[in-house]
Amino acid sequence: QLQLVESGGGLVRPGGSLTLSCAASGGTLEYSTIYWFRQAPGKEGEALSCTKFSGTTTNYALSVKGRFTMSKDNMQNIVYLQMTNLTPDDTGVYYCASKAFDLVACSNWTPNPNGMNSWGKGTLVTVSA
Repeated sequence: QLQLVESGGGLVRPGGSLTLSCAASGGTLEYSTIYWFRQAPGKEGEALSCTKFSGTTTNYALSVKGRFTMSKDNMQNIVYLQMTNLTPDDTGVYYCASKAFDLVACSNWTPNPNGMNSWGKGTLVTVSA
């Protein structure tokens, strides 16, 4: 079964940058779309971005568009989330998740967290001075 492991979280000052990784094992991401979600303290979970692992489709929530960038290493089965110009509102636990045969949800930006096939355990990002 596909397993996802996030890494790269930590403490960063406002205005700083951080890059998260989502490494997959136990299966292939070839037919999957990878999503990043965030669970901030006291707030509902939020979908941040998505990318088709074997394609070019990538999409972002308005709250992070222009600041966050997804990329991937197809050979290593790793997806990255590069985050820049971070603010305290970006604080939270960041999760990656995968959805196999996700035809249009990413391109249409209609992510459905209940429809994911696999989830990582999350990595904590704290943005604070």
